[in-house]
Amino acid sequence: MANDRITSVDVARRAGVSQSAVSRFFTPGSSVSTKTADKIRRAAEELGYRPNVLARSLITGKSRIIGLVVGYLENYFYPEVVERLSKQLQTEGYHVLVFISPLGGDNIEQTVQEILDYQVDGIVLASVTMSSGLAARCHAAGVPVVLFNRKQDDDRLSAVTSNNYAGGRAVADHLLALGHRRIGYIAGYEGASTQRDRECGFRDALAEAGCVLASREVGNFVFGEAQAAARRMFSAVDRPEAVFVCNDHMAFAVMDVLRFELGLRVPQDVSVVGFDDVPPARWAAYNLTTYRQNVDDMVAETVRTLLDNINLKSETPRQVMLDGEFVVRGSTGSASPANATGESGPSAAPRSEIA
Repeated sequence: MANDRITSVDVARRAGVSQSAVSRFFTPGSSVSTKTADKIRRAAEELGYRPNVLARSLITGKSRIIGLVVGYLENYFYPEVVERLSKQLQTEGYHVLVFISPLGGDNIEQTVQEILDYQVDGIVLASVTMSSGLAARCHAAGVPVVLFNRKQDDDRLSAVTSNNYAGGRAVADHLLALGHRRIGYIAGYEGASTQRDRECGFRDALAEAGCVLASREVGNFVFGEAQAAARRMFSAVDRPEAVFVCNDHMAFAVMDVLRFELGLRVPQDVSVVGFDDVPPARWAAYNLTTYRQNVDDMVAETVRTLLDNINLKSETPRQVMLDGEFVVRGSTGSASPANATGESGPSAAPRSEIA
């Protein structure tokens, strides 16, 4: 049939089955007998038929599309999240439509409105937050929203996060146990719950040990801004002997400045800790001590929460907080006289992971 408007009726006629059988065959989650499926598959291939997903969505009211909004992809953490979320949702018969909405920008309202125009079945916001008005609009449209690696004070929104507060405490405990007392912190984007909770846990643990934060700068989760923050912090006469950087992406920038611009050794002169445990943290070039977020479990909980809201019409929000794991590598070491005097020298060879 040399016609590009092949329909399911044509396939049914060629296969010798009912049109409803063809519809079931091409509907995720439905089933037909193996014999019938073979007939339909062969007829569809012969005719060059592909189901019209958009037309089917008008009938079923389901687009089988999930909108995913990410703040930025420079951080290795988020490409990994996008890949794993996409794969898990695809196994459930859904596809992901990705939108970029920069951190701190005012365009999240427009971005989510564009996503709603695609008649998506659900939305995942990764590293971004939304206004209460926008949350109400999604709720009214019957489109569930799940926050990934963020949380906010809105009881209509489900959220899946790591225990960022506990992670911040673990970083402080590690540096204190190594004997460090002059400790700095380089913050991420101030409007992010991840930044707030990590710093809060870090500061609380320091305070309980009678230690006051020696220096603080802001890197906004941006590589270049983290470099500038490191220059300001470690060009000072009373520079810290250890620093907690709010995520690995910025920690790499800090380490580059310390070693290649300021001539400081890691960890002999400065101990550095990050957060996330993205793949480069395990590279010999960085060998970064960090707090690992359990991406697989976070993704699984996000998909489960979203599909429960879609399929079961559950309107009860879920707040899921998952424990991570502190990973000790070669970027941290014991406090020493060299730390106190600020002596510098060539970078030490990285140690093997202890995790």
